[in-house]
Amino acid sequence: MGTRSDTREKIQDVALELFGEQGYDKTSLREIAEHLGVTKAALYYHFKTKEEIISSLLQATGERMDVVAAWLADKQPTPETRAELLRRYAAAVVSDSGRHFRLMRLMQENQPALRELAAGMRGQERLKVFFEFLVEPGAPLADQLRARLSFMVLHMGMFALKEADATQDEKQAAALEVSLGLLDQLGGSVLGAQ
Repeated sequence: MGTRSDTREKIQDVALELFGEQGYDKTSLREIAEHLGVTKAALYYHFKTKEEIISSLLQATGERMDVVAAWLADKQPTPETRAELLRRYAAAVVSDSGRHFRLMRLMQENQPALRELAAGMRGQERLKVFFEFLVEPGAPLADQLRARLSFMVLHMGMFALKEADATQDEKQAAALEVSLGLLDQLGGSVLGAQ
């Protein structure tokens, strides 16, 4: 099957595909092994459970977000650093050829089954730090929502544009443009505060 890391990546990709098609609960390790053309024992060498597969994917995403968090650690919130946070976050999200988007969709569609995975909870805590960097404590609710949506657009933009006649890079650029536009509106809506 190739090197150990190549094999792990193939397992992760097939698992994500099957989880997306059938749902997490309805996909077995046996089915993943069959799709790969290996025995269940060979699959067990790399992952003993479906949870281990998901956790390994979340860990990879977490490591990329840790790099963003490390950059952010000594920064002060300014318009420039806030925009740079979104750019770095966008780059981290898209750096794995779409795997992150499939994983986030899987997590969203299978919340009850995957709720307890600790790695996912760490991601939520990290996102909270990112949100708080974009808005001051006690900011108006509309600004709190804009801050959260600026990150959500980077995740969901690819899904929203999946039917668009555009390249992956063009879709990612559009998502970042919208995200940065939301950031520009912090501190007051273009429609005026109500």
